Amino acid sequence: MTCVDKANVFKAFAFFREMFDEAAQRHPEVKADRPLCRRLFALLVKRPWDFDVMVMENMFGDILSDMTAGLIGGMAWRRRPISAIVMRCSSLPTARARHHGAGQGQPTGMILSAAMMLDWLADKHGLEAPAEAAESIERAVDRVYADGIKPMEFGGRSGTADIARAVLEAL
Repeated sequence: MTCVDKANVFKAFAFFREMFDEAAQRHPEVKADRPLCRRLFALLVKRPWDFDVMVMENMFGDILSDMTAGLIGGMAWRRRPISAIVMRCSSLPTARARHHGAGQGQPTGMILSAAMMLDWLADKHGLEAPAEAAESIERAVDRVYADGIKPMEFGGRSGTADIARAVLEAL
């Protein structure tokens, strides 16, 4: 678990870190890390796979999601939604990708977050059906984009409903 803050500059972040540390003490089995935000951002660009759960206030969360989107080509874009980089599902499922994309002509992040949740459930409980469903969703999204659908945020004409409908048809 990684605390993201700027506690060396702002008192409010020092308080945030104190709260994080108190929670970390209650769970000694969870490794807790506290790099300052600028160091963390550099590490995240170099090695995003090193991070599982990241705790931060909204401003850093918004900056971080925008920054990591560049690692995969844009907000909620293609194979993996932004939440896959910000938070790997080995720890717990997330719906973070709902923040960007959905409602802006691009529901792909939200759809792939559902697939990630199914993958997590399959891994966590040793179930095959959710893994198969997740794979079906990912294949459907791939087919839709391979067929040439282009979201509005990338200069296309396809809105949220168009993309969602196309993915449902591909399923």
